[in-house]
Amino acid sequence: MTYTDTADTDAADTDPAGTDAYVPSQRRIDRERFKRTRARRAASVAALSTLVTGVVLFLVITNSPGWPRTRETFFSAEYARKALPKVLEGLLLNLRLLVVCGAAVLVIGLLLAIARTLRGPVFFPLRALATAYTDFFRGLPLIICLLMVVFGVPALRLQGVTTDPVVLGGSALVLTYSAYVAEVFRAGIESVHPSQRAAARSLGLSSGQALRYVVLPQAIRRVVPPLLNDLVSLQKDTGLVSIAGAVDAVYAAQIIAGKDFNYTPYVVAGLVFVALTIPMTRFTDWVTARMDRRRAQGGTV
Repeated sequence: MTYTDTADTDAADTDPAGTDAYVPSQRRIDRERFKRTRARRAASVAALSTLVTGVVLFLVITNSPGWPRTRETFFSAEYARKALPKVLEGLLLNLRLLVVCGAAVLVIGLLLAIARTLRGPVFFPLRALATAYTDFFRGLPLIICLLMVVFGVPALRLQGVTTDPVVLGGSALVLTYSAYVAEVFRAGIESVHPSQRAAARSLGLSSGQALRYVVLPQAIRRVVPPLLNDLVSLQKDTGLVSIAGAVDAVYAAQIIAGKDFNYTPYVVAGLVFVALTIPMTRFTDWVTARMDRRRAQGGTV
């Protein structure tokens, strides 16, 4: 016994042009209607629960005994208007540091990863130095690295060495983040199957050409999401150069807060960094989801 969808049969009989136009069956229409109803119900429940949670948190915070003083100290509209122009002016320094240090970190990190993956005993000293560098700066806290570079380098009184706090602070960021990015690149290089390199060599490519034209394009494509996450972290940590005296968004907020002992400028600076970080985070999520879809469809090697 064979089953024939009556809706499809009726559509074929009543089609005057004789075309095979698709007409969904009643069962499919009911199923799609059920899915839409369930999606609307889930969205309504989520919105209601979010609203209830927000109201509860608002009531708990605003009814706490110290809320009036906290509001005056951390959420003053007057100090927020006063601090915002200075914070935005200092934010330009953070953005410049992000661009310059980000480019340097990517280049140095890639070179360190290549050095760690070189084969042959002749490259052992280079591999050992790259390994020691990554192990040391991954284990050293960033704040300590900043203090050592910002205050230690000028103390040496070397001729021709800058004492600019922006340059020194940026150098400390590059030293630390290069170690992290190098491990990301190395993981991508080692994730490429050895058969890819062997196939390239069998076609007559040298080891360097196989690395450049076959291994690195695949490795870099695979590690784009974690690289973007590292850049998001770098964007936040550019605010640490304020300990060197560089007037960035954080230090500008500190100057204003130190005059009147009101900490609203810190909140303003924090919200500005959050406003920058959220788009980068969403972009990272989009890239990750896009690469996952392509990989599931077989579009990414």
